[in-house]
Amino acid sequence: MSAPILHISFTELCDLESIESDVIISMVEHGIVKPIEGEHETEWVFESTTVHWIKKAARLAADFEIDWVAVALIIELIQQREALERENELYRLQLERFIEG
Repeated sequence: MSAPILHISFTELCDLESIESDVIISMVEHGIVKPIEGEHETEWVFESTTVHWIKKAARLAADFEIDWVAVALIIELIQQREALERENELYRLQLERFIEG
């Protein structure tokens, strides 16, 4: 059974996380995050897990004083690494079962 996916609107995201709307718009334009609904930013809806990546991207841009293109690349690499770690863990578990079996 999977956990329910929660959604957050563009306005809620800006208000609750105290992030300027222009920052989120730039992140969407550079492919760092993607709304799951809406054509225009006032209609955008994001998965709640997106908040994590928005905060991480904003922090990278601020801490290292890099542009959104560089942030997008870093976020993509982090996501790939995390996916590989999950895949590696699955293979490790399969290997353990094979060895024990």
